[in-house]
Amino acid sequence: MAHMCRQITGSVASCAGWVGVIIATATNDWVRTCDYTVATCVRMDELGSRGLWAECVISPALYHCVALNQILTLPAYVQTSRALMICACLLGLPAMLLVLMSMPCVRLHNDTAASKHRRALVGGILILIMAVCGIVSTVWFPVGAHQDDGLMSFGFSLYSGWVGSALCLLGGSVILCCHGSDPATPRRENSFYYSRQGGTATPLDPPANHAKSAHV
Repeated sequence: MAHMCRQITGSVASCAGWVGVIIATATNDWVRTCDYTVATCVRMDELGSRGLWAECVISPALYHCVALNQILTLPAYVQTSRALMICACLLGLPAMLLVLMSMPCVRLHNDTAASKHRRALVGGILILIMAVCGIVSTVWFPVGAHQDDGLMSFGFSLYSGWVGSALCLLGGSVILCCHGSDPATPRRENSFYYSRQGGTATPLDPPANHAKSAHV
């Protein structure tokens, strides 16, 4: 029961983290930049918002965005962050399917405990890769933006990416830990049978030897 609860907790955390990564990828409020000094921007109430796909100007009377369509002229941190976040979003679907099919309550045709174990391990590894991609993107992007322009503050998209990556890291770690060694699966070398004649427990012999002794 505790094993299943840990697996469900890891799956829910991973799914919530995947949603956070998707939100961060789809929105453009990663960092708030300022073309002038901070005091001038505060007085003019005009800030710039930069994301993976567009640069926007935010003011009380204007909200205008310019799409970043010129891929070859974009900075390296923008292109790399795009690629990593897209990979994280795409890896989420097979990872969630594998983790879902490894649940004890889900039964497939000719399904075994070993196959469930392998699916859970692969799904947990994919979730950890998602977390690494998200962490690298959400750390590298603000550093690169700060080197290009005056970084004033972080946007909600960046916070969403941080939270989503952290949840994926937590969920993937829990899934891998609870499937690393399943205490509910007995091992044959640790099995014993009880002898009525001797009254002692002896190790279980291989099937061939046991059948041979019974025949004698």
